Amino acid sequence: MPTHADAPPTTAATRRSALDRSAAMTLAADEYARFAEQLAALAPEDWNRPTACPAWDVHALACHVLGMAEMFASPVEQVRQLAAAKRAGGLLVDALTALQVEKHRARTPADLVERMAAIGPRAARGRRRTPAPMRRLVTLKGQPVDETGSVTEPWALGYLVDVILTRDTWMHRSDVCHATGRPMVRTAGHDGVLVADIVQEWAERHGQPCTLVLAGPAGGSWTWGDGGPTYELDAVEFCRVLSGRGAGEGLLVTRVPF
Repeated sequence: MPTHADAPPTTAATRRSALDRSAAMTLAADEYARFAEQLAALAPEDWNRPTACPAWDVHALACHVLGMAEMFASPVEQVRQLAAAKRAGGLLVDALTALQVEKHRARTPADLVERMAAIGPRAARGRRRTPAPMRRLVTLKGQPVDETGSVTEPWALGYLVDVILTRDTWMHRSDVCHATGRPMVRTAGHDGVLVADIVQEWAERHGQPCTLVLAGPAGGSWTWGDGGPTYELDAVEFCRVLSGRGAGEGLLVTRVPF
């Protein structure tokens, strides 16, 4: 496993992507493809299994991921979804995901698999086309750090487009595997890059000395400062804990948005 020993940089007032733009877009395209492949591997009985997202079974979760991909594949669809979510009221992200699930709820699993495979490349291209000035200068205020929306912060549009949308799809692929007991394909060149970015952001957010050892193909070893606690766990489980899907102690209570 690779070893990193970097002091976490100072967190900016507005959260920005730390990923190389080209690498971020490769991760986006590959993650959409992996999610579609994960859905294609499911058995008929898997689609009704409950997930870590309380209101969603696997079918509903797939509807959300498909709807979010559609949103960024088409500017027209993006405007439509945002307008509908604002009319619905409440926390925007909750209204948005509810509308996405409702739009595709009646689709069969085979239809969802086919549509996810088709829309993924389009969504990746749509995200790639987001102009650099917009990614740098547009600030999205009040973005939720935790799933309740009680902790918020400003994000540059580039952080959403380059980072969060891929993390969200990746975490939901993990949710599908967790719900169905099926293996999650993990490689150092894809999942390891995603996890390393999450690890560095986690370190920025808590700002304390510690050592982290993550197992598995997506894992690695990191040390910040001198002394401090040592945490050892599976790489995907670490990310699930930071997302609120598992219980953590000490510095593991520090949330990272997905």
